[in-house]
Amino acid sequence: MKVFATRIIPAAGLELLEKAGHTVTQWTENKEMTVEERIAYCKDHDALLFAGGRKIDRPLLENCRHMKVVSLLSVGYDNVDLKAATELGIQITNTPGVLSNATADTAFLLMLSAARKAFFHHKRILNGEWNFSTPTANLGVDVEGKTLGVWGLGNIGYVMAQRCKAAFGMDIIYHNRRRNEKAEKDLQARYVSFDELLQQSDVLSVHVNLTAETRDKFNMEVFRKMKPTAIFINAARGGIHNEPDLAAAIEQGIIWGAGLDVTNPEPMQPDNPLLQMPTVAVLPHIGSATQETRNAMARVAAENIIAALAGKPVLNPVNHLYTL
Repeated sequence: MKVFATRIIPAAGLELLEKAGHTVTQWTENKEMTVEERIAYCKDHDALLFAGGRKIDRPLLENCRHMKVVSLLSVGYDNVDLKAATELGIQITNTPGVLSNATADTAFLLMLSAARKAFFHHKRILNGEWNFSTPTANLGVDVEGKTLGVWGLGNIGYVMAQRCKAAFGMDIIYHNRRRNEKAEKDLQARYVSFDELLQQSDVLSVHVNLTAETRDKFNMEVFRKMKPTAIFINAARGGIHNEPDLAAAIEQGIIWGAGLDVTNPEPMQPDNPLLQMPTVAVLPHIGSATQETRNAMARVAAENIIAALAGKPVLNPVNHLYTL
């Protein structure tokens, strides 16, 4: 059968698909497809391997209802109309688990970068400002022994907490819909209410899915409940935080700073005021961007397609989650 990939995919996934006897067409241009192009390609293929780009909405799905599966090269599925896909009998799959370490490492990097004003100091070098210095100028803050709050202590949140506990002896608190007994046992993590999470966290790291419940959750009202020394980390989805409110909260000293691997919207514009703030570190959504992780994701995405096209149960279905 025929598979269309919206990007050039890692060889590990391509080889699996071809070995299974499927023909793969990849979008190789460094620009987004038009709506018409996407529909035209999908109409001519049995499966879609979606590796970034615009939303997979009802019009696209209705035009391509013959497709058996849309395999996402991601954990997030907020860009897919799951209700429409389920009604049309199109399976949607994702790639959980294999990117936990890489994404948690990115959150950890952002925490340290914001705490030590790393991106700001790098810009000072580029601007020719590494000259006379004083012992009190442009200081960062320590994270040793501080409290890490995790909103969404699942696979990625657990690894982030594990890293912070081992490296800096940080106390771990968290808020989930369900208790994480493993984290409580292994990391002495303490379950708290959402308001307690806000009030007690020195670093608050977000690792939840983007849903109607979590969208714009971190707004000015929420930032005001946090410590003025707090660092906000978002390596999940940009829609979880209100970006103008975040910039205002940092500018007004309501919180210390932020580390973002995701922005709202994406891509972030180069004149965004957050990029000029000393206590802010922003990356262009590179949480899973290591060779090892992207190869692993491609293999899982390919395995989902191979199973679906063979009429077998897929490894990672997400259709049932549209009611959340």
